[in-house]
Amino acid sequence: MCNIKLIYFVLAFALQYRIGQLYMISKHSHEQSDRGEGVEVVQNEPYEDPNHGNGQLTEKRVYLNSKLPSWARAVVPKIFYVTEKAWNYYPYTITGKECGRNDCCFWFGFSIHIETKYEDNKGSNDSIFDKEAKDLEREVCFIDIASDEIPERYYKESEDPKYFKSQKTGRGQLKEGWRETHQPIMCSYKLVTVKFEVWGLQTRVEQFVHKVVRDILLIGHRQAFAWVDEWYDMTMDDVREYEKNMHEKTNIKVCNQHSSTVDEIENFGSTLQDLVLNEVCHL
Repeated sequence: MCNIKLIYFVLAFALQYRIGQLYMISKHSHEQSDRGEGVEVVQNEPYEDPNHGNGQLTEKRVYLNSKLPSWARAVVPKIFYVTEKAWNYYPYTITGKECGRNDCCFWFGFSIHIETKYEDNKGSNDSIFDKEAKDLEREVCFIDIASDEIPERYYKESEDPKYFKSQKTGRGQLKEGWRETHQPIMCSYKLVTVKFEVWGLQTRVEQFVHKVVRDILLIGHRQAFAWVDEWYDMTMDDVREYEKNMHEKTNIKVCNQHSSTVDEIENFGSTLQDLVLNEVCHL
């Protein structure tokens, strides 16, 4: 079994958002990466799928050491990451996060799978994922990038759609009810599947992960809106060049700090598994 949510993000863009999406992901990853933590880009290259056509395949390592509870940080190796693979066939994308040989979650059967479809509407297509999850139970969530709250530590007034106004497009200062009148408008439909296969802990952990995913996605979409003047005039070639440069800078920030040995990584698993089970069972 797994926990599935269908999330609707209504955005003040048209399908030109493809460039904004790429710009936002690259800049956000760079900003969130520091002192050996964050996102390392391992692979980013064109990819052709027989069903979806031409797209882009990106593989990343998301380093998470400081995001762990203190009891876990005491024993994890410095090289500690979750592998993420994304296939971008805009306006359809697939993202998967799984734990590999060096990841603490490997022993727990943990995975996140996100499918995204973009359409020029206000979130009115309730059957958009019927083919992928028609017979599966799922919760539907509407997210408002202007009024829904994000964690306080990530809040910046300059990135708040209620206060930001674009100089290039005139969009901004989104007030209550903006989704009914704003043009252009589009919706990012996300089918988020979380799986954590540990009896007794599955529901609690899956709900927590959904909350984290929701917050990350909301922050990213708010930033794409607030950064629109930075990417609005870019071509696809421009944003690919920006993406390449940012990946190189981000990798330097993340990778220069890693110094764990192979033995440290390989001996880490059983110790952390025991600690996790002991800690969570006493919550």
